[in-house]
Amino acid sequence: DLISAHLSLPISSFFLISCLLFDLEQIEVCVEILSRVLQALEPIQLAQNYKTALQSGLNHPNDSVKVLTLTQIGRVAGHADGVTQMLNSAEILRDVIQCISIERIAVAKEAIAALSKLSNTKAGLDALFRSDLLNKLKDVMLTSDIIRYRVYELIVELSTVSPVSLGYCANSGLISQMLEELTGDDVLVRATAIEMVTSLAQSQHGRQYLAQQGIMDKISNMIIAAESDPFSNLYLPGLVKFFGSLAIMESPQQVCEKYPVFLEVVFSMVMNLDPTLTPVALDTLGVLGSTVEGKQVLQKTGEKLTSALKRMSKVAADGATELRVRCLEALAQLLTLPAEQQTDDLLLLTESWFNCLSSQPILMIRNISTQPFPELHCRALRIFTAIGCQPWAQQLMMDTPGFMEWVMDRSVGMGKEVKDCKFELVGALLSASSSQEIFGAHNYLKLKTYLNEGPYYVNAVSSVTTEGAD
Repeated sequence: DLISAHLSLPISSFFLISCLLFDLEQIEVCVEILSRVLQALEPIQLAQNYKTALQSGLNHPNDSVKVLTLTQIGRVAGHADGVTQMLNSAEILRDVIQCISIERIAVAKEAIAALSKLSNTKAGLDALFRSDLLNKLKDVMLTSDIIRYRVYELIVELSTVSPVSLGYCANSGLISQMLEELTGDDVLVRATAIEMVTSLAQSQHGRQYLAQQGIMDKISNMIIAAESDPFSNLYLPGLVKFFGSLAIMESPQQVCEKYPVFLEVVFSMVMNLDPTLTPVALDTLGVLGSTVEGKQVLQKTGEKLTSALKRMSKVAADGATELRVRCLEALAQLLTLPAEQQTDDLLLLTESWFNCLSSQPILMIRNISTQPFPELHCRALRIFTAIGCQPWAQQLMMDTPGFMEWVMDRSVGMGKEVKDCKFELVGALLSASSSQEIFGAHNYLKLKTYLNEGPYYVNAVSSVTTEGAD
């Protein structure tokens, strides 16, 4: 009744929350109602008419109220006219920064989001980095390691927007402070710093800045030093992810040639089967080999890649389930070769890699797909999908007794995901210009029929027979 009575009032019913300060259930209901009602207000109205209410919400003891308020401030900060109003409210901005230090992560996330929107303009950047607000930001960082990294998260997010925003962040000294933590004594802090640096490297200007600061060389040296560090398992995966990400965004060949230790440690991690290191190594190998340039780089490693493929095959066949899944995913990426990339040399390359897996790789992968684990079944099917449009693979499938019948047997594999994967495989088989010639008219027609019927087609005769048996 109290809520109903206040809903007839203007949106200043923000004050209603204060009335319900000690009744948590009613506060939650009020927050839910206000979150909907406030959407009807234009951001500029909020900024002009409800500054006091917004500031009250930021200082409310209930975190749900803080989240609601920060969400509304984010709307204002993302509005062209509203942001001007917000920049004239230094106290509100100070309180938003303070909210980064609130224990509940949902509050901090909304505060970071609001400040990020605010900084999409030069005026916003000036307000945050060329006023007392920067000191407030640095004060909040002193709260704890966790809070410090929340601020770094904001700084990295802002830095990736544009070279201009990166310049503001760099001049604040906060990026330099973050980079120094790469080689700090606390390995957990170091691991988090590596994640932040990897995020910063997602933009081209971010990568250029890191290169200018010598960070790539520093991370390469960290990989070398990790060999003698008993705690390297905590941060080595992050170092590998950094270079893997860098290789894909820049050039696999340039990165692997300039920092050879990167690829060396990836192969080492695949061979050692360390449960904390191998998964990221498998992912990295797959991502590298997903591009033509990456495939060529890996091919140059010769026996190292051959050994890694054989180890991956063994793990895929009888390893721990999680590693089996990661191996199969990586193999699918390594073996993928779309029609527009199918030169003679690259087709020979993928064929040779596939043959490294086993003396009878088709049967090995099919055996994995028949096991009663959908995640393994689908990953195995995706390997067949990866090679399904390549002529050498189509011929191998045709030469394997019973394989084409198995592909078109709808009773093999249950569940939506498995049916979708089988359907994708059939589509891949038909996508190649060589399909009709290699499979022959009979099989080609059956594949076309399968594709036309869709992934979930059920034979009517089979259904009637089943019903009668019941």
